[in-house]
Amino acid sequence: MKRFRNKAISLLRALTLMVFALLAIAAPIPVFAQSCALCYTQAASSGSKMIQALRSGILILIVPPTLGTVGLIFVVDRRTNQVRRDLDNEHGQDW
Repeated sequence: MKRFRNKAISLLRALTLMVFALLAIAAPIPVFAQSCALCYTQAASSGSKMIQALRSGILILIVPPTLGTVGLIFVVDRRTNQVRRDLDNEHGQDW
């Protein structure tokens, strides 16, 4: 029974990963990079200092949410593994 449950969970994870991969591939490129004509024109006509400031601003806006997401995934994975270990230990006891 336990082996069947583990296989089912692994299959569900693989299926979920494939669905997300297909959605990422199938999504059109403009979805990932919505560009405003005014922003593009202003950035193109600005000097090198302004372009560097834009690049720094983009990194400042992207890095914290990315680190937060990775941290959240790490915590959830550890908690999930901890719950699995606790369930495995409970099943091993004779009542």
